[in-house]
Amino acid sequence: MTKCPFFGLCGGCKYDFTSGDYRAQKLKNLPRGVNPESAVWGTPGIRRRGDFAAVNGHFGFYRAGSRDIIDITNCPNMAPDINAILPDLAALPWGGAASVLVTLCDNGVVVNVLSDVPYCSGEFRICVQRLSAMIIRFTWNGTVLREYAKPYISFDGKEVEFPDGAFLQPTVATENILRNMVVGAVGDLTRVADLFCGLGNFTYATGADGFDISGVGVQRDLFKRPLSLNKLNEYDVVIMDPPRAGAMAQSKILAESKVLRIIYISCNPDTWLRDKMILERGGYKMTKCTPVDQFVGASHWEIFSVFERV
Repeated sequence: MTKCPFFGLCGGCKYDFTSGDYRAQKLKNLPRGVNPESAVWGTPGIRRRGDFAAVNGHFGFYRAGSRDIIDITNCPNMAPDINAILPDLAALPWGGAASVLVTLCDNGVVVNVLSDVPYCSGEFRICVQRLSAMIIRFTWNGTVLREYAKPYISFDGKEVEFPDGAFLQPTVATENILRNMVVGAVGDLTRVADLFCGLGNFTYATGADGFDISGVGVQRDLFKRPLSLNKLNEYDVVIMDPPRAGAMAQSKILAESKVLRIIYISCNPDTWLRDKMILERGGYKMTKCTPVDQFVGASHWEIFSVFERV
């Protein structure tokens, strides 16, 4: 394949990941000060989650810059197991407008529908029951229409039940890359806190205490209630992997802390740069920075960085 057949039509990708100059194009979007030669590249065709849409009987991705749907039953960037079920999902009797999150877990596919129509039709329910057994759970606005098994995800051999709509890194490969980088950065230090820990991609592998509004650790909203200075000073290493909003409030407290090392993973270079400056003004020095092509085709970079107290 020399060109994605949907590139320029659907709004899913900023760059055509099948083209020969993909890497050169995406490198232009690196944040300032990040070394392009250190970039770690993702692999197309293995994405395990897709945010699809259904509008007026059409199923696929939104057309770039509009609310019209490009009908898609095979996306070159999706994992084969997801592409295998897309024709059946597209053939469902969709009504109204809906977002359709399709996630490939370790033991099957999960489909979560959020719709402006509160309840699906009886016909829709019947059709869902006839779908491939690869789809182990299907929900409509939180109501389970069918469930063959509890979906789970493995992090470094640890099986974790997957809640509907939970955050996952888009591919297993880049998830493993990031986890190995974090484990390497933690090194021999043992007092570790994993903030915004989610389902535990870094938590189990580092033996960390997890803190998050949801997930495996302490049920704490770190935007409203960041860890206090006294609590932070109990740890030698803090791992942070916040949402796109970043971790400004927590970074301000970290900047005053005695934490020896901060490992900051960010999916938003803008908020990462903001928080980086906060940490540096507080006396931390960035000793490592690696951009990861986590979101193949998108303009976004995942930034892995390490800060040391000086």
